[in-house]
Amino acid sequence: MNRGGMLRRLVSIGVLATLVACGGGVEAGVANPAAVVGNEPVVLIEDHADPEDYLWDSADITSIGLNGDTITVDGSGAVSNGSTVTIGAAGTYSLSGSLTDGQIIVNTEDKAIVRLILNGAQISSSTSAPLYIARADETVIVLAENTSSMVSDGTAYSFPSADEDEPNAAIFSKGDLTIAGSGTLTVAGHYNDAIASKDGLVIAGGTITVTAVDDGIRGRDYLVVKGGNITVTAQGDGLKADNAEDVTRGYISVESGTLQVTAGGDALQAESSVVITGGDFTLVSGGGSGARLAETASAKGIKAAGSIQIDGGTFTIDAADDAINSDGSLVVNGGVFTIMTGDDGMHANATLDINGGEINIIRSYEGIESAVITINAGNIQIVSSDDGLNVAGGNDGSGMMPGRGGAGMRRGQDMFAAFGSYYLYVNGGYTVIEADGDGVDVNGTIEMTGGTIIVNGPTANMNGALDYDGGFRISGGLLVAVGSAGMAQSPDESSTQNSILINFNSALPAGTLIHFQSSDGQTSYTFAPTKSYQSVALSSPELARGATYDVYYGGSSSGSVQDGLYQNGTYTPGTLYTSLTLSGVVTRLGGGRFR
Repeated sequence: MNRGGMLRRLVSIGVLATLVACGGGVEAGVANPAAVVGNEPVVLIEDHADPEDYLWDSADITSIGLNGDTITVDGSGAVSNGSTVTIGAAGTYSLSGSLTDGQIIVNTEDKAIVRLILNGAQISSSTSAPLYIARADETVIVLAENTSSMVSDGTAYSFPSADEDEPNAAIFSKGDLTIAGSGTLTVAGHYNDAIASKDGLVIAGGTITVTAVDDGIRGRDYLVVKGGNITVTAQGDGLKADNAEDVTRGYISVESGTLQVTAGGDALQAESSVVITGGDFTLVSGGGSGARLAETASAKGIKAAGSIQIDGGTFTIDAADDAINSDGSLVVNGGVFTIMTGDDGMHANATLDINGGEINIIRSYEGIESAVITINAGNIQIVSSDDGLNVAGGNDGSGMMPGRGGAGMRRGQDMFAAFGSYYLYVNGGYTVIEADGDGVDVNGTIEMTGGTIIVNGPTANMNGALDYDGGFRISGGLLVAVGSAGMAQSPDESSTQNSILINFNSALPAGTLIHFQSSDGQTSYTFAPTKSYQSVALSSPELARGATYDVYYGGSSSGSVQDGLYQNGTYTPGTLYTSLTLSGVVTRLGGGRFR
């Protein structure tokens, strides 16, 4: 990456750089870097693309005609030999026609662009990469407007010696590679990968459909998607950046475009970071959330060994493994997510921050998991077969038993450690949880200053709607947590906001209203749990010390309802269960586990 036209972008909240394919060239627009958020490290995203890469003089084009088993060259810079053509100089080359079994080779020491315009070219090889860029400073593949091109290889390659294993993709480049334009490209990788670069790979436009017996699209140093309509079907990983030797490389950046990825392994996988500022994603990995996955397999929707930052985009993820997984930090600043997963919806080993977005986890083992979770904003809906929010320390793979994955598969208890400095911070946002395990499980401390948390928790007494090992200090926001009574908890006495915890003598059926009303009639809460319940924890800024509250169950309400909470309307009383006066920060009635 030594070209003077390199674009550099510091990404924190989000930086947009969009290249829009238009006719014979591409227009570029780059936004200014956004400010750093909190202590989140700034990610340096750089790529080799330059607006001038997509500009050329039609008078300087060399035409290469593909004629079955022969190739003709009209112009300078390329030499044909039977069914092989070698491009030995920088310049612009237009390829058209059909090559049944041959090869396009780029091999130049020139420090300038090699530009390949695919004008309906059909290129096949049975023994090697049909399009092989053996040496070039940068190569740009331009998909000509209103054309369809195809590149396809065979199932076995012939190498000069047993020590060589490259090229190993239908389109293979040892230098920086860019794909742009508005045409269509289909690539079939029958031997290994479909498209691969040993340096950086930028996709700036086009309609690209690839199939591969291993990875679909791979850039070693980085893979940057600036636009286009990309469909990948791969038995290995879908999109991949795999430089594990240089910590400043091995990243994926997606700025815009449509990506539909079906992968046997990870849909998106980066050795360092993933940064997404926009785009429309449909990701299926490992056969989807209902598939059975081998214990050693990785089939995640989005995976990074370093950090993941998502500033926007629309995501539909169906993953046998975690939907989004980072070995370091995960930051969600925006985006719309629909997630189904056989393991965690969102997972980060170190920290997980949610600063916005619409997150709907409709199927998961555990919904959101990290050693430290901070919710500042966003609309979050979680359905989990174990814990909804899980705060603990350890690596990915928690709660999974051999033969993991699939509906009804046996799972183990969470393998994370139960001790250490683990925190859940809730400063805002709107979070609704429906959990078969603990609704909110924190192997440490909870601090809540604002936002809303609604929990429809477990029915089994071995779990609770709230489960924390350190403390739970609440100073703002609304908390409604219902579930079983055996392990029931509420916020603790270190709080500055008042709370009520009631454990009923017996479980009440799902849908049975629970209603709190102050004796002066000024404050009331009505909630309809989605499961049977025996415990209710309520905390709100409106709960007043010394005030008396009547607690009813049953009855009906004429108010509007959202996620079980009724607003406005009139409550028609059911059964008066008790009247209680708030005598302290936490007022409790009934049994359960208290702190």
